Amino acid sequence: MPQISTFTIASTLALCASYALGATTVVVNGTASHAIPSTLFLQNRAFQKVTAGTDAALSGWAPVNSGSIKVVADSNPVSSALPNSLQLTVPDATGAVGFGNSGYFGIKVDSSWTYNASFYYKFPTASSFTGNVVVALSSAADGTVFGSATIPISGAQTTWKQVSATLKPNSSATDTANNFTLTVEGASGETISFALFSLFPPTYKGRTNGMRIDIAETLASMKPAFFRLPGGNNLGQTTATRWQWNATVGPLVDRPGRVGDWGYVNTDGLGLYEYLEWCEDVGMEAIMAVWAGYSLGGTSLAENELGPYIQQAIDQINFAVGDSSKSDAAALRASLGHPDPFNVTYIEIGNEDFFASDSYVYRWRDFEGNLTAAFPNLRFIATSYTSGPVLSPSPKQYDVHVYQTPEWFFDNAFYYDSFQRNGTTYFEGEYAAISTNSGDLYGTPADGRLLFPTVQGSTGEAAFMTGLERNSDIVFAASYAPLLGHVVSSQWTPNLVNFDAGAVYPSTSFYVQQLFSANKGDEYLPSTLPTSGSSLHWSVVRAGQQIIIKVANAGADASDLTFQLPFSTVASSGMAQVLTGSVNATNSNVTPNAVTPKTSTVSTGKNFDYTAPAYSLSVLTLDAQ
Repeated sequence: MPQISTFTIASTLALCASYALGATTVVVNGTASHAIPSTLFLQNRAFQKVTAGTDAALSGWAPVNSGSIKVVADSNPVSSALPNSLQLTVPDATGAVGFGNSGYFGIKVDSSWTYNASFYYKFPTASSFTGNVVVALSSAADGTVFGSATIPISGAQTTWKQVSATLKPNSSATDTANNFTLTVEGASGETISFALFSLFPPTYKGRTNGMRIDIAETLASMKPAFFRLPGGNNLGQTTATRWQWNATVGPLVDRPGRVGDWGYVNTDGLGLYEYLEWCEDVGMEAIMAVWAGYSLGGTSLAENELGPYIQQAIDQINFAVGDSSKSDAAALRASLGHPDPFNVTYIEIGNEDFFASDSYVYRWRDFEGNLTAAFPNLRFIATSYTSGPVLSPSPKQYDVHVYQTPEWFFDNAFYYDSFQRNGTTYFEGEYAAISTNSGDLYGTPADGRLLFPTVQGSTGEAAFMTGLERNSDIVFAASYAPLLGHVVSSQWTPNLVNFDAGAVYPSTSFYVQQLFSANKGDEYLPSTLPTSGSSLHWSVVRAGQQIIIKVANAGADASDLTFQLPFSTVASSGMAQVLTGSVNATNSNVTPNAVTPKTSTVSTGKNFDYTAPAYSLSVLTLDAQ
């Protein structure tokens, strides 16, 4: 459902067997059942998908001094993909005249950064003017200029020309209420056209069109195993407005953007190539979705219309993994600087296509059949309900989504235990505790809908995740959704990581995901099972000589446990990483670090006691042989 690209962690690489029902004495068996072998600063920077001549087309932009600005449908646009331009009319006056952009609810100015700025310009009518455009970062409150650069322009330039500059602020701003401005002096009476602005601070791993460093580093700290792209239910409201891979790669000037499924314009500056680079930079595998003939507006293509779209999916996959000597799409990837295939194993056919279950029968058959023939080594994920309709060929992988209450999650920690072991595996592709009101999950915060993850919701998710870990013979991956939310404007709450123009705010659920992901095992160790429906759950894994015990207590009272370990040698002490807080505690822009994991030493041994605090996730690590 959510629009943001889902960030993911892998479930523990292990298999599980059968278990005996138990209570709060946890008996760990001595052998494992099996082991598996081995952003963008400027708002509305290219005037994409706006109506020229309207105030709305100027979203994010405002005149500086007496300049007059408007968005026009250019008779000779910078490209066919970007038909609109910004036109500045300079009055008969002296002084600096121009316009500015306020960014996405602010711009961070840091004196330790060097910013790269660029834009296209032209004069609609030849002029004798010669002079400079001054680009600057300045305070919205008092106009203080933190850094600026001059770019020469000429009235003789009647065709589009791209120019660029670097900005090195001489001081940092105390807040993010800042603007990026362009001004010109001595251009009395002139009209100048501008297109495709760009302003980038340093990016993660120095990538062109890359990720904001603080957001990227926060996500990378989760130690994620994969990333699902292009993200959530954002594949298209109509056939014409669907996400198309080939419209998101290559020069920015050739990327038209699209109105996404959540009501705002996707610039597609973050396109398929950037997504795949991001995965590579973090060491993640990409789980990539292809559009499969269904649009969220409610339309499904007839079977005899699918051919061109199947071919587009084949081209998309070839772009990611194909041989550049055999595929034009793969050759395009190579021309962009990546001759080798990216790491992609799983392909989703559609996204949440359970909304059109009847047509998915033939769409799955045709897409899966043709894609498997073209890529026999890839694995294809079905996105209809696991309960039906019956698909042929029978899917080997399903994507399962669930948004529910905290109680639902700990009540359903045994959700996958009853699933058949028949060769089908499952991707828990979207899940989150989103509301305390089971009767109105999608209401407002006043109705119980969560604005930010709470400790209650996060520990409920942790209880559910112990079940994912226990069933990791059939649950091959899991991912909270959605990933990112701007605290000023978000279509979906809660989000795993929140941010604004200046900072990142990892949620309580982020720390739950991080604690699971950073403490995966090589083997799952069968133990006495928790009680189904209880708020107290645990799982035990081995990683080399380390035993890792995760205890999720989603209840209002502390719980005492006794662990009995069968190993010949067990360390007398271990490490406890504990996330706990009051039931409604949240991490937000107001209380950014209200609840974070705390690390301490705990006494261990072949038999040891542990008290799990109310509303907590504890990760206990100790050496044993």
